[in-house]
Amino acid sequence: MSLSSPDQAPSAERTEWFTEKVHAHESSLRSYLHGSFPTVRDIDDVVQESFLRVWKARAAHPIDSAKAFLFIVARRLALDIIRRDGRSVIDSSGDLASMHVYEDRPVASEILGQNEKVQLLVQAIDSLPPRCREIVILRKIKLIPQREVAMRLGISEKAVENMLSRGLMRCRRFLIRRGLNSLY
Repeated sequence: MSLSSPDQAPSAERTEWFTEKVHAHESSLRSYLHGSFPTVRDIDDVVQESFLRVWKARAAHPIDSAKAFLFIVARRLALDIIRRDGRSVIDSSGDLASMHVYEDRPVASEILGQNEKVQLLVQAIDSLPPRCREIVILRKIKLIPQREVAMRLGISEKAVENMLSRGLMRCRRFLIRRGLNSLY
């Protein structure tokens, strides 16, 4: 009996894909959810349900950008929870006047901080070599799939992957040198 049956190959490939393309973004997904949806009580459930839905979707059809798809799924789940919890809070409260109002707008200091972070990120991207900058913009800002970027630029997918990795590392170092450890 062979250990690598034909049935196991696709599963191993899907597992590898999931580990590299989806699960690798767990910490940034958690940060995003905590920052964008502070009223969601159980971020762990949203993350796990997002992973499950991405896994099931990938089984049904190919996914061009796993990270983008993962974040969209998580965002929708978080919004569903907020909508559901929002109705239950109002329904269970008899006196609406006694409820605390949460204003969903950032305060001025948060806006200023976010604008400064965006400006630093723009400077970091601008400091990259031209080809590297182009790849970072196409992949991370315009969310164009790696294969399409490679075709547009007439280079291999591996070259796109390597330059993207180097570009992101340079951006990270640029931001750290300026005292910014996280964009969130």
